Amino acid sequence: MSEPTKYPDRIYRSGSGIVAGVLLLGLAGWLGGDAMVRGDGRTPLTAASTLLFVAPVVIAFTFRPAVFASDERLRVRNPFRTITVPWGAVETIRASYSTELLADGGRYQLWAVPVSLRARSKATQHNEQIAQGRPARGRLLRLGGGGGFGGEPEGPRTAPGDVAVSELRELAERHGEDEAAQGSVTVRWCYEILAPFAVGAVALAILLFVL
Repeated sequence: MSEPTKYPDRIYRSGSGIVAGVLLLGLAGWLGGDAMVRGDGRTPLTAASTLLFVAPVVIAFTFRPAVFASDERLRVRNPFRTITVPWGAVETIRASYSTELLADGGRYQLWAVPVSLRARSKATQHNEQIAQGRPARGRLLRLGGGGGFGGEPEGPRTAPGDVAVSELRELAERHGEDEAAQGSVTVRWCYEILAPFAVGAVALAILLFVL
């Protein structure tokens, strides 16, 4: 009997968050680098401590958040923690004002799958127009269904966050009973982010309030 085909992980992350991270790191590097090169006295050391304090925070909230969904488990990479949940331990995944994963009696936020109430409202209005026989017209922007440009009617829309939640729920239902998808939730703190952040915070506090 042949083994079931394994597919690559589905990855969910925010493209706008990555762009914001690049811009913020670029700005911090430019200002901090200039202070380190041209500053005098304690300014270079203060600038270096500030960068060591700020850069991990920017990375944590922009580059790090991601959700990896395989056939066996869901791996949630939040700013300071990584939560690994076998599908068999998933109780539900829901989205109200934020996206939450409930597993093994715990509740975890999915930072990489934000909920946009504005996008959800626009999708609802669009679908109501279609239901009332008043197809929305405009650019091709949809998730599911037909559509077109100009005067072509578009199909039903779904907010991107709700699409991700629906896909994750489907994976949980499909693989929840699989033998390879059983186990308990594991949580790992992201020390590679927390350590430099703590060092920068301590150094900055000493420079500003002690020396």
